[in-house]
Amino acid sequence: MQQSRKDFIKETAASVAGVAGGLSMLSLLAGCKDGKGGKKVKLLSTNGEVVEVDEDSIVHTIPEITQSSHNVREGIPGRKFVMVFDLSKCKGAGKCLSACSKMHYLPPERSYIKLTKMVDADLSAPYWMPSPCFHCDNPPCVKVCPVGATFKLSDGIVGIDNNRCIGCRFCMAACPYSARVFNWGDNDFELTLDEFEQITPHETCSDHQRGTVEKCDFCPHNIVQGKLPDCVTGCPYGAIYFGDENEDSVTNGDETVRLSELLRDKAGYRYLEELGTKPRVYYLPPVDRQFPFEDRKLDRTKYL
Repeated sequence: MQQSRKDFIKETAASVAGVAGGLSMLSLLAGCKDGKGGKKVKLLSTNGEVVEVDEDSIVHTIPEITQSSHNVREGIPGRKFVMVFDLSKCKGAGKCLSACSKMHYLPPERSYIKLTKMVDADLSAPYWMPSPCFHCDNPPCVKVCPVGATFKLSDGIVGIDNNRCIGCRFCMAACPYSARVFNWGDNDFELTLDEFEQITPHETCSDHQRGTVEKCDFCPHNIVQGKLPDCVTGCPYGAIYFGDENEDSVTNGDETVRLSELLRDKAGYRYLEELGTKPRVYYLPPVDRQFPFEDRKLDRTKYL
């Protein structure tokens, strides 16, 4: 075969997606009629043999899902997405983590967002700092990937092609924000058919393939529908803003403000600016806080 194994599996995935455990692909054909003259489809059996059958005779155990209408490596034309965290509004409740886990069908203890207790100096008051992938405009992760599995889109998002990723983890070592995680497959999760039908495809990354890298992707499957990332809508305190830099507009779901005015009036900054990565995530300093700091060990399960 001239194709790589990943390419072959990808091409046949629409017909055999979701087959689990020891179920043989050939068993899908059990009881099928002998179709003749129809379109032929090649399937890979569990013993490595390629078999050719009529497309009409295939029984789909899991329905197909609609893919993105735009080229995922080009981004949405004319857009430049940006996120802002107002640290004065963050209570450390962990709702953004839970929303991220639920949207990406991650186990409760896993999320693409970290929530860290920060203390800038001995006499300074501590505060909570959420951190997703920073979707840098000068991303070191893209530069070190040897197979082009991680890439920068025109709309600002840094994506991962999990079908191409070889699991070398060079990108994880290069990321100064430790924003990426490796899927070891230790926390596998199972979905019912009804749950699977509710999944919206992730246009740029996070396909949950064992042995590959995953991270925050700004929820592009929401963006193409005109919706906000789930971490934004999941925060009950309006601490996360998301929007389009080209439109100079961001919103937390309740209020919409001009990005330039928000950053100017509230002294917005970017984390580790001196590294030159040009992140697309901004922070507003934790001044005039809405909540007193509660020092506790973050228990992910209590916020679900």
